[in-house]
Amino acid sequence: MTLTPLDIHNKEFSRSFRGYSEDEVNEFLDLIIKEFDLLLKDKKDLEDRVSMLNERLEHFSNIEETLSKSILVAQEAAEEVKINAKKEAQLIVKEAEKNADRIINEALAKSRKLSIEIDELKKRASVYRMRFRSMLQAQFEILDNDDWEKFDQIEEEMAKK
Repeated sequence: MTLTPLDIHNKEFSRSFRGYSEDEVNEFLDLIIKEFDLLLKDKKDLEDRVSMLNERLEHFSNIEETLSKSILVAQEAAEEVKINAKKEAQLIVKEAEKNADRIINEALAKSRKLSIEIDELKKRASVYRMRFRSMLQAQFEILDNDDWEKFDQIEEEMAKK
């Protein structure tokens, strides 16, 4: 049973012949009531304070837990971003390598094509030179031919007639 200041105040003692002085007992009981009342108030204040501190502790514990979870989430997100960035970088490098290979292959194909075209043009030029030379030689042969003299003679004969 919890003792209250009211219990102390209402406490009645039985009277005996050689008992304590009633005034002294009452004064002492009044002093005990005041002290007990102060102790109860202090106890109540301390309980309230403990309750408030427990609430704050729980609040801060929740904040700590939330922050810990947030840090973990942030670390996981950072790791995921890092992994994704590496993957993306690898994809970019692969794409660049593919493009470089394609460009090199296209350049090689163009180079081969141009080389073939150059060879073809060289052959055509050689054929043209040979034909031109043959034509010139044929023309020189015509010029060197004695038929020109016959032409002069025919012309003279026709002029005489």
